[in-house]
Amino acid sequence: MERTLRAGRLATFAYFVLNGFLMGMWIVHIPAVEDRAGISHAVLGWLLLLLGGGAFVGMQIVGPLTDRLGARTVVPVSAALCSGAVVLPGLAANVWALGAALLVLGFGNGCLDVSMNAHAVQVERGYDRPVMSAFHAAFSIGGVLAALLGARTLSWGWSPAATLGAVALLGLAVAALSARALLRSERPKVSGAADPATPSPRTTPRRIWILAALAFMLMLCEGVANDWSVLQLRDVLDAPAATAALAYGAFATAMTVGRLLADRVSARFGPVAVLRHGASVAAVGLTVAALSPWIPLALIGWTVFGAGLSGCVPQLFSAAGHADQDAAGANVSRVAGLGYLGMLAGPAVIGPLTHFMPLNLTFFLPVAFCVIAAGTAGVLRASQPDSRTVEPATRP
Repeated sequence: MERTLRAGRLATFAYFVLNGFLMGMWIVHIPAVEDRAGISHAVLGWLLLLLGGGAFVGMQIVGPLTDRLGARTVVPVSAALCSGAVVLPGLAANVWALGAALLVLGFGNGCLDVSMNAHAVQVERGYDRPVMSAFHAAFSIGGVLAALLGARTLSWGWSPAATLGAVALLGLAVAALSARALLRSERPKVSGAADPATPSPRTTPRRIWILAALAFMLMLCEGVANDWSVLQLRDVLDAPAATAALAYGAFATAMTVGRLLADRVSARFGPVAVLRHGASVAAVGLTVAALSPWIPLALIGWTVFGAGLSGCVPQLFSAAGHADQDAAGANVSRVAGLGYLGMLAGPAVIGPLTHFMPLNLTFFLPVAFCVIAAGTAGVLRASQPDSRTVEPATRP
């Protein structure tokens, strides 16, 4: 059984790396895809909303589906869908084809995101200790691999269609080979349960919506770093382009390293401490970055911001998945869905604010969100096992 659980954990790592790799390869090829489709930056910005919209829809559909069919069934199918869809933008020759391609890719990404996180919760339940943050670090590692490989294939002169087609085949292979190691669905036996043929309708608990709201705020903070950190160094501090790029690099590196360490910290001090102190550190880091008149200090601020933020969102996903074993997928889909909207809202919110104040001062909105998250971290204390009689999970 221990070997089976270990294999399930390794398979989950594979799917997280695959998801980060697929989306990273798409991001690396955005300029080439834009040129092939003959569209402007403004049009691309609108089309990226289709990517986000498709992801949100996929998340909401696949969450309950994962609860019904089991992550062992849904994860490989979602991974295959996301892998097959990644080639579509590379084939798009006009704005309509690219819009449809991004909608399908977003849908596949949303399905894989929620289903693999639901399976990660199942693995974490088997280990009976925090392991969620390391999975999210694996997603970041997948993105780094995509950046390295994508840069190489572009230097070789490969077309987006050729590269993304090869990536799609690789993704399909990983999806198929990793599927057998996934854990079987947990089937809890509830004492005094109603007839399963007539299930009672479920409503999402208020606590899940609080977790989702926190995910929205914290992933908006992450989106701000993704989209505005480089611009802040370049436009506010007049840093050279190469130096400004280090802002996002410092943030992303700190996020990855922090997530690799966050599980041990959570196991020792608890998820409440990770969220409360992590969000507080993130608020301090972003404040330093926003107010610093010196480039080196700003880079330190972005590093501290990434380190503090790194372990926060995985705690929310884990809490949502453990809140109700029977509705883990649906609850994760709520938290992931609103969180993803927050990630997209980062540029949409900060951009208009720059018409009224300097860019660095707009960062106090995400600072406020970090402070709110720190103050409401106690919501994670409600993550207690159900008082129902539950049989041990059945694994392959």
